[in-house]
Amino acid sequence: MRRLAVLAAAAAVLAFAPEAATAADAAAAQAGSGADLPWWAWPLILFVVCFFLGIVAVPAGVGGGVLFVPIVGGFFPFHLDFVRGAGLLVALASALSAGPALLQSGLASLRLALPLAVVASASSILGAMIGFALPTSAVQVALGGTILAIVVLMAVAKRSEYPEVREPDAISVALGMNGVLVEAGTGRQIPWQVHRTPAGLAVFFVIGILAGMFGLGAGWANLPALNLLMGAPLKISAGTSSFILSLVDSSAAWVYLNKGAVLPMIAVPSVIGMMLGAKIGAKLLRVLPAAAVRKLVLALLAFAGLRALLKGLGVWP
Repeated sequence: MRRLAVLAAAAAVLAFAPEAATAADAAAAQAGSGADLPWWAWPLILFVVCFFLGIVAVPAGVGGGVLFVPIVGGFFPFHLDFVRGAGLLVALASALSAGPALLQSGLASLRLALPLAVVASASSILGAMIGFALPTSAVQVALGGTILAIVVLMAVAKRSEYPEVREPDAISVALGMNGVLVEAGTGRQIPWQVHRTPAGLAVFFVIGILAGMFGLGAGWANLPALNLLMGAPLKISAGTSSFILSLVDSSAAWVYLNKGAVLPMIAVPSVIGMMLGAKIGAKLLRVLPAAAVRKLVLALLAFAGLRALLKGLGVWP
C-alpha cells in the first residue's frame, strides 16, 4: 500500500517530467526498504522533523537546506535524488520569502549580487548534472565529506562587521559593486566597496557546483565569501547572500524538475514544516543563546555528515 502511494505521488511529476520514470521506481524501492509504517507516516514524520530543523536553523544562522539534506538523506527511506530536489526547494522557499524585504531595506545589493549569481547559477546547473551522472554511493560519500568540511568552516570562520577595503579592484569598480549602508538604529551612513572580485567569482563558481550537486542552500558559503573574501559589510553580506541563494537554487531546481526528482510527498511537508519552524525560530532568536544553538547545529551536522559518509561507503547502511 505504501509503495503504491509513493508511485502515485511520483505520477504527479511525470506529467511535466517524462524522464522521471526511473527515479520514481528508485523512490518506490527505497520506500519499500523502510520500516513497516503506513504510507502517510513518512510525510508526517518528515513534517515534524523539518519543523524542528526550522526552529534551530534561524538562531544558528544557517539555511534549512544544509541541515535538511544530510539528515533526511541519512535517516529517511527516500532516494537521495528526491532528498536533494526537496532540499533545493526548502532553501529556495526561505530565500524567496526574505528577498523582497531585504531589497526594500537596502540590505541586499543587486549590483553586488547579480554578477556573482550569474556565475553560481550556471555552475549550479553543471553541479546538478554531475550529481545525476554519479552513482548514488559516490554522491553520498561526497555529501558526507562536504558536510564535515562545512562543520569545520563554520567552527573556525570569523565574521567582520565592517571589513577594511583600502582600494577596490578594477572589476568591482566597472560593475559598480559599492553602496551605502544606512544603520537602522542611528541613521548613520556607511559607504562600502569590495575587492578581490576575480577570486570571489571563482569561489562562487565552486559554491554553485556544490549547491546544485547536493541540493544544499549555499548561505553557509555565500556569507563568508562576501564578508571575509570580498570585504562587504556583514549585514550587506547576509542580505545579498539570501538574494543570491534564490537565483542559484532556482536554476538548479529546474534540472531536478526535468529529471523528475521532485516528489510532492517529500517536498511539500518539508517546505511547510521548515517555514513554520523558521517563524518560531525567528521569535526565539531574541531569547535563545545563539552560541548554544550554534553548537547544537554543529553537532547535528557532524553526526549527519558522518552518517552520510559511512552510508555511502557501505559501513553504516
